[in-house]
Parts: sequence; C-alpha cells; structure tokens
Amino acid sequence: MSELQVWEYAHEGVTLRGEIAAPPGPGPHPGVLVMHDAHGFGEQVRERARRLAQAGYAALATDMYGAGRRFDDPRDAGPLFAELHASPDLLRGRILAGLEALSGAPGVDRTRIGAIGFCFGGQCVLELARSGADVRGVVSFHGLLTTQRPARAGEVKAKVMALCGAKDPYAPADDIAGFQAEMTAAGADWQATVYGEAWHAFTDPAADTFPVPGVRYDALVDKLSWAQATAFLDAVVRA
Repeated sequence: MSELQVWEYAHEGVTLRGEIAAPPGPGPHPGVLVMHDAHGFGEQVRERARRLAQAGYAALATDMYGAGRRFDDPRDAGPLFAELHASPDLLRGRILAGLEALSGAPGVDRTRIGAIGFCFGGQCVLELARSGADVRGVVSFHGLLTTQRPARAGEVKAKVMALCGAKDPYAPADDIAGFQAEMTAAGADWQATVYGEAWHAFTDPAADTFPVPGVRYDALVDKLSWAQATAFLDAVVRA
C-alpha cells in the first residue's frame, strides 16, 4: 500500500476523508499522522505521506474539515477553521480521531506513533502533544504556537519539535518564546529551530501564489527542515 488509499473515519457526526500509504509487507510498521494546513486536505500532505511510506512508515494524511475539502483561498475555510478554534474540545477531539484511525489501521504498530503537521496542522500536532496522547513524537512545521489550553506539568508524553521561521508573522518571536516557556514549565522534552530567513509556509512550493501576506516558499529551508524532522522521527518513533 505504498500508494495512497482513501481512509474514511468519523468524528462528531462528520465523515473525515483521509488518505493512507504504507510500506510493503504486513508490518507492524511505525505510524505517522500528517496534518494539513488551513487550506484543508491537499497535495502537500499527500506528497509527505508518500515520502514517509517510502521511508518505512504507515502515514495517514488526516482530514480536519470533513469530506477531504480543500480551499484555494484559505479565507474560504474561515468558518470551518473558526469553528475548530472556538472549541478546544472539538479541535482536540478531531485530532484524536485521526490518531485512533491510524492506530487501528492494519499493520500499524500503535505503540510507535508520531505526527507531523504544517501551519494549522503544526498547531494540531502540538495540541496532540499537549493533550497527553500516547504518541512518541510530534513535529510542527511553521505551525501556530499559541493555545487555549497550555500543556500541564507532567502530562506531555511526546517528544516535541517545532520548526519555525524568524520572519513568520503568524508565529512571531514572542510566540516562540512563549511556546518554549510553556514546554519547559510542563517538563516536556522539546526542541525548537528558528530558520533566520524563513517566512510562513516555507515548506509549500505553492506558497508564493497564496492570496495572503507573510508567506513564502524556501527551497533550502524545506530541505533542511525535512531532514531534521525525519531524523527526529527515526530516532524517536521508529526506534
């Protein structure tokens, strides 16, 4: 199943349409959630799920909006995005529904699960860690770092990595410092890298076409951040 296959699951009456890829053979394989940006489910998470499957992971690209929806202009996703952010319980519940969908997939070792996410998806994987979910590690790429429910001392089981851009207006220096302080206060095992010339959405080749300010693709930082993230996953999730 190295090619993507539709993987439907549900949460709060909403049908979620993810796609899963896995290495050949019965496993058990380590698993990774791949969580999309504010546009919704699209090619970026598909492509990263394929890469992870080629590297030996079962990778589920999850759906946070329902029906696998994707919006060319992220502002069109505003009502769905706002609904999730207005309710921390709904947001975390939908993230955890994706975790359960991956954990229950055939050939997946539910004791070796990690998660990566981009922009909004980066925020989602940090919320997964903050929730105390039993996952080994999470990686946020240019994710939103603020939260309505800060991590509590002793509850973060996952090792946490945040990959940030110094020029990202959606995760400015104060947010990075706040995130670091939050993770330290919670006793989490965390890492953060700030790429000095990177803007928001630095991993997305389509970023320069987005009709919003403050976003820019950076080919070098895309490669550097992916190498860092996969080394982290290999050391923390695959082990």
